Amino acid sequence: MQLYAGLAVLTAGPAAADLARAPHHLFGIADPADRWSTGRWLRAAVEVLADIQGRGRDAIVVGGTGLYFRALTLGLAEIPPVPPFVRRATEIDFDTLGEPAFRDRLARADPAAANRIAPGDRQRLVRAWEVYAATGKAISELQVGGAPALTPDSWTAVALAPPREALYARSDARLVAMAKAGALAEVAALTARNLDPDLPALKAVGVREFAAHLAGETSLETAVSAAQQETRRYAKRQMTWVRGQMVGWPRITALEHGDQWRQFIALNPVLTP
Repeated sequence: MQLYAGLAVLTAGPAAADLARAPHHLFGIADPADRWSTGRWLRAAVEVLADIQGRGRDAIVVGGTGLYFRALTLGLAEIPPVPPFVRRATEIDFDTLGEPAFRDRLARADPAAANRIAPGDRQRLVRAWEVYAATGKAISELQVGGAPALTPDSWTAVALAPPREALYARSDARLVAMAKAGALAEVAALTARNLDPDLPALKAVGVREFAAHLAGETSLETAVSAAQQETRRYAKRQMTWVRGQMVGWPRITALEHGDQWRQFIALNPVLTP
């Protein structure tokens, strides 16, 4: 979500002080009316990484979307095109069944996708089922393959894995801070454009909740509470991905930045200043 312009506060994008300390890439570069996919990000990331390498510098790839890391390090296969009639049939199924029953059906065919896709994300749920319906294969299987963009010996990784309760508490506090720091204005500007609600940018955690408050449907307290709950759910899915998909990645469990850095250096002594 940090790809999209105009959502720096809501998506916890890099602050001005961070941007001044080091070059940042692929933050706030896409219009929310545009649709970015894992494949599109991968192509853009490969270009950026090649440019950084050409300047003799090291790149640090950060983020919360595990599938992006997986595509970068393991490769991303080309998914066959889905016939239009299959997509139309899938959309009708979604409307007829409703999300819970539709998700249950997807879980039987592709449990990884059903577990990964956030509640309310119609676009990705429909995409996962239409691929299965058209190919007979789970999109989770098809998304792995091809040549990795990074060779195995060219990168090192760590996964942040702080204690769950502490992570939840910090997430809750951050939502309150976001609401005070400009997230409401960002959502107001976004919703004023009357964009397609199925666009990826409109799936950012907090957009739906704060939009409901701005429309007079809920109080600010209710909106913040709902956004906090969605953030905790997202964090839980991230932790599930780390456990299941980032096997072998060293873990940093500390909460404070200084302690995190010391753990990182202990895991990568060659980087010690």
